[in-house]
Amino acid sequence: MAAAADIRGAIRDRALAIGFDAVGFAPAALDARVAGWLAEFLAAGRHGDMGWLAAKAAWRGDPRALWPDARTVIALGLSYAPAEDPMRLLAHPDRGIVSVYAQGRDYHDVVKRKLKELARWLHASQGCEVKVFVDTAAVMEKPLAARAGIGWQGKHTNLVSRDHGSWLFLGMVYTTLELPPDAGEGDHCGSCRRCLDACPTDAFPAPYQLDARRCISYLTIEHAGPVDPALRPKLGNRIYGCDDCLAVCPWNKFAAMSAEPDFLPRAELTAPRLADLARLDDAGFRTVFSGSPVKRIGRNRFVRNVLYALGNSGDPARVADAQALLGDDDPVVRDAAGWAVEELLSRSS
Repeated sequence: MAAAADIRGAIRDRALAIGFDAVGFAPAALDARVAGWLAEFLAAGRHGDMGWLAAKAAWRGDPRALWPDARTVIALGLSYAPAEDPMRLLAHPDRGIVSVYAQGRDYHDVVKRKLKELARWLHASQGCEVKVFVDTAAVMEKPLAARAGIGWQGKHTNLVSRDHGSWLFLGMVYTTLELPPDAGEGDHCGSCRRCLDACPTDAFPAPYQLDARRCISYLTIEHAGPVDPALRPKLGNRIYGCDDCLAVCPWNKFAAMSAEPDFLPRAELTAPRLADLARLDDAGFRTVFSGSPVKRIGRNRFVRNVLYALGNSGDPARVADAQALLGDDDPVVRDAAGWAVEELLSRSS
């Protein structure tokens, strides 16, 4: 066991040297309760349009179902803590709010690059087999990270760290090595419910439960069609994702600004003018969001979001910006433009 402990220490040191901010070790297994929670979430339809969650549910609930040879999960966290309050732009309805995680370079690329560097070193030094995962595979990163002691799943269902607050990207290295696990992190939310109360759309049916169909991150990113008209006013000027439940977490007071250069916000995404974004055609959209996770939702869905924000701006001077898209080729964009025009005109009368 001493040798295994030494290997574990070397892995931790190497991961920190590569740039990771948190490292933990867990068995390649999850408590049966985790699979049960996922089954309940799916049975209630709370995953909305995200059919991929249900398609490989068995793999998500059991790391060895995904890779039978896995023995240890190395959980890695990379801070993306912002320098400024993500909610400051709520007071500026002429500007669009892009979630903090999407203001810099695509985290998938950044985290995977670091994971691969760690995995290559681990394979070369220990002769073990490894697989790396960042968000897109059938892996339940948050429960695994909690079991590895990086943090705990807060009442907003996201991971919370005593050192990094709610601002950690997660990556996993599955390995055939048998390594001593870390003690899991206990829940430190206490009686606090700031994240639940901050949600503009009441997306939390209860603490530790999320209904994605009401979550602004889901609605602006994963949901492809028109957003329920009853929810559109609640989107405010959030045009890609939402940080409200994360931003109000008291544990953020211990988080230092991310040291990762790739996560520095791009100037054009920190406080973009809605009027400028509404004018983007497909080529312009691809140019502005090159290398950004925003790019994956495509111009039409993004402009749909911008039009909802324009409609919520309360500025009649923006009517012409919405009217310009009433004849757009995309029916969802046309619908959003019509709604925005009606909202703006109703406020000017």
